[in-house]
Amino acid sequence: MPRMSLRVLAVGLFTLFSATSALAQAQIGRDAIERPAALSEYEGLYRYRDGGQLIMVADRERLVALIGEAKYPLRAVAKDTFANPGGDRIPFVRDRTNRIVAFKESGETFARLSTEIAPEARKLLVPRPPGPDGRPEPYRCTAPSASDDGIRVGAMGSGTLTCAVAEQVVNGVLDGTYPDVRAIAVHHKGALVLEEYFYGYDRERPHQMRSLTKSVIALLAGAAIDRGRLRADEPVIARLGYPSTANPDARKERITLRDLLSNQSGLACNDRDGASPGNEVKLYETADWPQAFMDLPIVAEPGTIGRYCSFGFMTAGRMVERAVAQPLPEFAQDALFGPVGIARDQWRWAFVLDRSQRNEFGQIHLRPRDMLKLGLLIRSRGVWQGRQVVSASWIDAAVAKVSTVDDSDYGLGIWHRWYGVATAAGRQRVETIMLSGNGGQKVYIVPSLDLVVVFTGGAFNAESPVNTLMAGVLLPALLETVEQPVGGSAARRGATPPGTP
Repeated sequence: MPRMSLRVLAVGLFTLFSATSALAQAQIGRDAIERPAALSEYEGLYRYRDGGQLIMVADRERLVALIGEAKYPLRAVAKDTFANPGGDRIPFVRDRTNRIVAFKESGETFARLSTEIAPEARKLLVPRPPGPDGRPEPYRCTAPSASDDGIRVGAMGSGTLTCAVAEQVVNGVLDGTYPDVRAIAVHHKGALVLEEYFYGYDRERPHQMRSLTKSVIALLAGAAIDRGRLRADEPVIARLGYPSTANPDARKERITLRDLLSNQSGLACNDRDGASPGNEVKLYETADWPQAFMDLPIVAEPGTIGRYCSFGFMTAGRMVERAVAQPLPEFAQDALFGPVGIARDQWRWAFVLDRSQRNEFGQIHLRPRDMLKLGLLIRSRGVWQGRQVVSASWIDAAVAKVSTVDDSDYGLGIWHRWYGVATAAGRQRVETIMLSGNGGQKVYIVPSLDLVVVFTGGAFNAESPVNTLMAGVLLPALLETVEQPVGGSAARRGATPPGTP
């Protein structure tokens, strides 16, 4: 789900973006890269795949494609030709009057519908509206506002995140040091001490989660198991009920739910390999995603080799649906979101597993504070305000190190990541438990520091700055709040073993 080229990341634009009643004509300067046309010539609303639409907009010295909430920078490579983040060439088409009328991608032509740009679209280009000097007003230390959602708020200061560090982080987003960070929430020692939003987002606006959806599916699988409706070792084929699959192999009968959630199905499914038969780019085009996944050839004994595979999680979600006899979003509200105080109208999820949803990737959209609730739920081993929402045994299993994927330890829909953090006492290793999605959608859980940090972002198919923020700014600062024992580091003293919230 997380890292694909522009041509397969098309998302139908929100109604807000496609509306033309309140559009403003673009006035953008010439690109600093020498070319015969100003970037403003290419701006406009274009048709796109599957009846969707796409906005081309100039962002300072680059052209950017906006597809839904996602932002993809284009690089000029020749006259009227750009390359997207995946390296595909995107030529523009002119008519006899030399006016841009379309662009091409992979042999298809997409007509320009309008030269105007919705003001809401431009909000995705700047962290915050500029002040009188043309730059956003500098951030000054501000405590989060209280809410009735069950998250306690606190003040910055001694013993937790300081105002100086908060200002460094937020102003770094505003000045472009940390680009495309859309939300930051820092929960430390039992309270939310920093909460800020950028690029037109606010507390109430859900954000696409991309592959962080995998962690939600894993939690829902645990909730179904807690209710006696599923087993972790349950065979996949038996639950799905398909009478047959292509590429028959006795090993397919041994693939279990746990294998799917740990990326160890053994099927030829590897999103990191474009040639893999089960690469998500290929399977999104199929009519029944779980069937297409189970039709893949098997290349390893289930439960032995970790390969990053989005469609294993799609199939796990289908297993949960069949086990609980509910659509997955309905079960999510009943078993997970409702018990932690998240209302049904505060999130959205079109979990339809066929080609009609190929541009939505089966992903859920959550608000950052609700992402924080998931992190706190995992940190407390499934307990929310005294209620056991997901069993401690399942949380322990989910955060355990079950497989190795991309050279990182992986549990059941949950990553492990460690950082070498430079502090005054020397470099220290800090273990984190991480929920992660393309673009910078992150929930970091740091048990040794009683810390949960949430980010959302728009750095799709690019290196997100949030890892730099964690390792280079937040963790060093918060390590300094831990009392240093004589002859030992804070990371060693009293640190909870990795994988144990």
